[in-house]
Amino acid sequence: MTLSGGTLSSGTSSDSSHGTRCYGAEGDMELQARMELKRKRRMESNRESAKRSRQRKQQHLDDLNSQVDQLRMKNQQLITALSITAQNYAATEAQNSVLRTQMTELEGRLCALREIICHMNANQFANAATVTNPSTIMGATTNYDAFGASAWNSRMPMVQQPIDHLLYQCF
Repeated sequence: MTLSGGTLSSGTSSDSSHGTRCYGAEGDMELQARMELKRKRRMESNRESAKRSRQRKQQHLDDLNSQVDQLRMKNQQLITALSITAQNYAATEAQNSVLRTQMTELEGRLCALREIICHMNANQFANAATVTNPSTIMGATTNYDAFGASAWNSRMPMVQQPIDHLLYQCF
C-alpha cells in the first residue's frame, strides 16, 4: 500500500486500510461517546456538588439567623433585667437617703439627750451636796420627757450603747 500523488495504489490493501479507517472513525466515535459520557457525568457531579454547596450555605444561613434570634432574645432579657436593676437601685438610693436623714435627726436627738443627761448629772451632784434626800431629785428627773412619749414609742429601732460612750461622743 503505497501512496503516490495522493491516491491509494493497491485494491486489496485499500479494503484493509478502509477497514482501519472505519475502525478509526468508529474508535473516534466511541472515544467521543465516552468523552461525552464523562462530560455529562462531570456536569451532573458538578450540579450535585453545587446543589450540596447551596444546601450547606442555606443551612449555615439558617443557623446564623437562628443565632441572631437567640441573641436578640437574650439581649432583650438583659435589657429588661438591667432596667429592673436600675429601678431597684434608684429605690434603694431613695431609701438610703431617707435613712441617712433619719440617722442625722436621731444623732441630733441623741446629742441633745446627752447634753440633758450631762446637765442633770451636774445639777444632781450640785444639789446632792445641798439636798439631803436624793429621792426628790430622782423623782423629778424620772418624770422629765424631753421629746414626748411618741419619740420613744416609735417603731424606729434604737441603738443601744453604753451610756459612758454616749456621754462623751458629742463633746
